[in-house]
Amino acid sequence: MLNKYHRFIGGILVGLELLCTYLAVILAWFLRFRSGYFQVYFPLELGYRPLSHFLNERTAVLIAIIWIVTFQFNGLHRPRRWRSAFNLLLSIFSSVTLSVTILVGAAFFYRDASYSRLVVGTFWLLDIVLIFVSRIAFSMLLNYLRSKGYFKRRIIVIGAGDLAMMFIKKLEEHPTLGLDIVGILDDDPKKMGTRLGNAKVVGNLEKIHQLLESTKVHEIYIALPQSAHRRMFQLLSSIKDQCQDIKVIPDLLQYITLKAAVEEFEGIPIVNLSHTPLNGWNAVIKRLVDLILASIFLIIAAPIMLATAIMIKLSSPGPVFYRQERMGLDMKPFHMLKFRSMVQDAEAATGPVFAIENDPRRTRFGTFIRRYSIDELPQLINVIKGEMSLVGPRPERSPFVEEFRHKFPRYALRHKVKSGVTGWAQVNGYRGQTSITGRLEHDIFYIENWSLMFDFKILVLTVFRLSRNAI
Repeated sequence: MLNKYHRFIGGILVGLELLCTYLAVILAWFLRFRSGYFQVYFPLELGYRPLSHFLNERTAVLIAIIWIVTFQFNGLHRPRRWRSAFNLLLSIFSSVTLSVTILVGAAFFYRDASYSRLVVGTFWLLDIVLIFVSRIAFSMLLNYLRSKGYFKRRIIVIGAGDLAMMFIKKLEEHPTLGLDIVGILDDDPKKMGTRLGNAKVVGNLEKIHQLLESTKVHEIYIALPQSAHRRMFQLLSSIKDQCQDIKVIPDLLQYITLKAAVEEFEGIPIVNLSHTPLNGWNAVIKRLVDLILASIFLIIAAPIMLATAIMIKLSSPGPVFYRQERMGLDMKPFHMLKFRSMVQDAEAATGPVFAIENDPRRTRFGTFIRRYSIDELPQLINVIKGEMSLVGPRPERSPFVEEFRHKFPRYALRHKVKSGVTGWAQVNGYRGQTSITGRLEHDIFYIENWSLMFDFKILVLTVFRLSRNAI
């Protein structure tokens, strides 16, 4: 039911975004060519264009494909409780901006297509506003219908332990599902009358038939620990003839390393205990974005990189680039590129050691490029080669990885995704000689919650922090 409801709400959201987008095209065309508002200050540079020039079968299909894919990968088709209207607006802004950029890029392939820049700009702004307003209105409508008792399903939760607490917390984060907990049942007398979130423990498991008879219940969710498997068997035997949907939440919390996902093979459910969002098409999209953005950044940074290479060569003997072995995806080693910021053969006597603040091995120019992270620019080449991503956990050297993976639980999980030029840990202050535990927590959070929007947010924060260092 939960997946069906998510798909139902997601379908409505897709319909809303396409309706708003087509309406934005029509309004942008009307404002430019029919209203007369812009003609005074902006003469028609291309002459009059009919609406069919902007919105026809070809462009309608192209818009649908681009918008659906972009919004899907930014997580905007998943019904969820947004932290704030600002976060929703930021996500829509990012998705529409990327979609319009792709659409304009695709338009260059058609020689007979020429579009007014004013129409494109107006369409972009209107689309953001219309989709944002429609999402807010849809959310308000859902909340109103819920308050009137429509589209609600009443459920019972069996169990009051950590597993049940996690499930109830997730339900409360998704109020659009419309699941109301009638009560919680648990055999532990100490938990009677206590609350898990907004739900209350109303009795032991023997009370289930009484609760089913006295209250209209649609679904039963069993969230008992593995140690209570005999009690679960007894319970399932006693309610097997009930017409309510019965669903079991497996107690696998202690084994889950990342987010769990359920797969199916010939009707057999298989639980993936270390699922990451960066699989399948998500990985393909992230790779395409890496290639496009890294190429653009490399072109923009080319003059800086050339000047840096010349200064390194003039200021100290030795090569311009420093190649260092790091551990990447699936713990496979690769050679990460950096501009050399230290004296030649800096680790000849010490072996692999962490760089420290005011490291005496740095050259004067090396200190400068390290301060502004200019030494990291050659890693754009690693990104284009596919060895790194623009965003991800920062790669460590092989000796340190072997040490940390034994000292820190879940450290090896950082290598389930490609290493990044920047990452969530770095924009939160975990660079260089900082807490390994703090860095690991932020890296795992990034892996579990990845989205294109999250990547863009990290890139923007990286630019902001580098700009602040330059002031």
